[in-house]
Amino acid sequence: MTSNKPTILLVHGPNMAALGRREPSIYGFDSLQEIEDMIIELATALKIEVKCFQSNNEGNIIDYLFEHGEHCQGIIINPGALAHYSLALADCLRSLPCPKVEVHLSNLFKREEIRQHPVTASACDGVIMGMGKSGYHGALGFLVEHMDLG
Repeated sequence: MTSNKPTILLVHGPNMAALGRREPSIYGFDSLQEIEDMIIELATALKIEVKCFQSNNEGNIIDYLFEHGEHCQGIIINPGALAHYSLALADCLRSLPCPKVEVHLSNLFKREEIRQHPVTASACDGVIMGMGKSGYHGALGFLVEHMDLG
């Protein structure tokens, strides 16, 4: 991270690039770009830099987090389906010292049984679900309150 500003990573997992057109009745009509732009705009007003990353590949996400997670002040992650089975991602998140918030656009507890047990959630400081894109606002607010800026 080259900026002197505090930095938050905004990380999205598999299928998130299809937001806006993938099951909008569940995930909403906003594209991933629109969600990222919204968070960047809010963070910029707070003098915080946001680095966005999306991958459909679990290993790429873990590599990105290990490369950048040690040098950021917070992480917002929507792991998508990886939330339900990726112990590797959970272990990666646990190893990073900054505060982390997991966000899900839908309420997992109103979904299929398999989606109701996110294994990555326990590796995060907070979980926000079922609030659509507003969940990202909440995640940013939480991180701002809990960032180590020293």
